[in-house]
Amino acid sequence: DVEYQGDKTKAIFYYIADERVDFRQLIRVLAEEFKIRIEMRQIGARQEAGRIGGIGSCGRELCCATYITNFISVTTTHAKFQELSLNPQKLAGQCGKLKCCLNFEFDCYVDAQRSFPPREVPLYLAGRTAYFQKIEVHKNIYWYSDSDSPTSLTPVPVSRVKEIQDLNRKGIKPEKLLPDGELSEAVTQSQDLLSSSSLTRFDVPGTKNQKRRHPHKRKNRNFDDKENN
Repeated sequence: DVEYQGDKTKAIFYYIADERVDFRQLIRVLAEEFKIRIEMRQIGARQEAGRIGGIGSCGRELCCATYITNFISVTTTHAKFQELSLNPQKLAGQCGKLKCCLNFEFDCYVDAQRSFPPREVPLYLAGRTAYFQKIEVHKNIYWYSDSDSPTSLTPVPVSRVKEIQDLNRKGIKPEKLLPDGELSEAVTQSQDLLSSSSLTRFDVPGTKNQKRRHPHKRKNRNFDDKENN
C-alpha cells in the first residue's frame, strides 16, 4: 500500500517481509522518478489487515481498521483464561494471527479468578473423589466429576469448593459435594420456551379445513345446476 501526503512532498510505501530488506537503491529510483521523498515502512500482518479492512466473524468492521492503533501481542494464554476452545480456525482473524478482541475482556477474567481456589486440587469426599472439569467464571461455579460417575458433572459454587478444601486440610471428608436441599443460586437451568406450546397450535381444526379446502367446487356445482334448469 502507498500513502501519499496531501502536500505532495512525501510518499510512504508499506510492505511486508519476514526480514529487513535493503531498499536504498529502489528509493533512489523512485525519488528521481516522482521528485518526492520516499519512505519504505515495514508492517506486520495485523497492520496489513487494518489497512485493507474487512468484516470480522462478529459481523462488524475489523477493529484494527477502525480504532486500534497500538497492537498488543495476543497469546493462547488469553484464550485459556477465558475458557475458550483452542481452535485455530475460530481464534484466528483475517490476518492469520490470534484475534485482537481476545485482549478486550482478558483483564476482567484475570481479576475475577484472583480469589478462586486452585483447580488442580481434587475434592476428597467420603468414599470418593471429585475432580475439576471446567469453570464458569462469571457465575462463580466449578464443575466436578467424581470417581463413581465420571461422565456426570456437578456444579459447585466457589464458596463451597473453598469450604471443602479447608475441611480436607483438616482431614475431614464431607459426605457430598452439596448439602442436602441446597441449590446453587448461580446455576440457572436452561428452559425450553416451546415446551408448553403445542407444535400444532397454529393449525386449523380438521372440520374447518375440510369445509374451506375446495370452496370453488361448490360454486361450480351451483352454476352447473342453474344452466341445466
